[in-house]
Amino acid sequence: LWAFLSQAVFKGEHRSCVAAVARVAVLMAAMHRRVSNDTAAYCRARARLPETVIERLAIGLADRCEQTVPPQWLWHRRHVHLVDGTTLSMPDTPANQAAWPQPRSQKKGLGFPLIRLVVLMSLATGMTTGMALGPYRGKRTGETALFRRLLGSLRPGDIFVADRYMCSYFMLALAKEKGVDAVVRQHQLRKTDFRRGKSLGKSDHLVQWKRPQRPEWMDRETYRRMPEFLEVREVRVHVDQPGFRADSFVVVTTLTDQKTYPSTEIAALYHKRWLVELDIRAIKTNMGFDVLRCKSPEMIRKELWTCFLAYNLIRKAMLETAFSKACSPRRLSFTAAMQEIGAGWTVVFLLG
Repeated sequence: LWAFLSQAVFKGEHRSCVAAVARVAVLMAAMHRRVSNDTAAYCRARARLPETVIERLAIGLADRCEQTVPPQWLWHRRHVHLVDGTTLSMPDTPANQAAWPQPRSQKKGLGFPLIRLVVLMSLATGMTTGMALGPYRGKRTGETALFRRLLGSLRPGDIFVADRYMCSYFMLALAKEKGVDAVVRQHQLRKTDFRRGKSLGKSDHLVQWKRPQRPEWMDRETYRRMPEFLEVREVRVHVDQPGFRADSFVVVTTLTDQKTYPSTEIAALYHKRWLVELDIRAIKTNMGFDVLRCKSPEMIRKELWTCFLAYNLIRKAMLETAFSKACSPRRLSFTAAMQEIGAGWTVVFLLG
């Protein structure tokens, strides 16, 4: 596991199995022990690592760190999770193509398998608190379907912040059923009329959404549990920051108490959603996981969870630094932290 993690921390040729085995040999030599430099033995041992163990380590670490953050780092003393999706490619092997087919826009034999991810990132710590994956194309493989699998990982009182893809009656109703609130951008197909509903202020009102017909993916029992009407709050958010495409847009939320959650704070919270894009960029660009390396679906999943475990461990180191400096870990550089850990990888392990 230590060698597998080192492959996630390093990039380029230093990510190879040969380099990982060399790091193990250096570590063993420093401990006055000998080890074989056979990469085949390492690959067989790595393949025996249970995927569920790596997943539990990654998510368990994030959960424990989330419970240690001081109240002032939370939003109204509530834990906020940022939601976003992305795609990754991988080697073009028959097994990978069968599990994650390439997009139809690419000609057969000229493209690479593509995997779709939806991740939950903690607003307070920047750690990955949940991840769901699936094929890029096919039935029930969209970001909303993947996010529904992650709803169970959220706790009562949590809040998720997402883009317009997650703005639907059923997504908000399912979250509300679990005691989870949402702050999402209004879907482009739903029109907002602030002359209707209960006014809470300028461009801020409460409206009721009527339950749509049962979607194909939902069973009848779950559909019967859904309320006939769902009360939501719609707030117009103005964007003055250069670089944003829209001058204003509407945010939908189940945080309906205007006194506790003023519209200005709702708007400010949604603006922080862009942090999840920086977190994903740190994983894909800074850590170099835009293209995966393993040649089988089983190892691809293990590689991904090892990546998120390494990412969370780096974030944990940043969290400890933030505690010592009494500042938010969001103010620290992920790249600098990764470089420092990579520079002293073996030494840090020995001292630890």
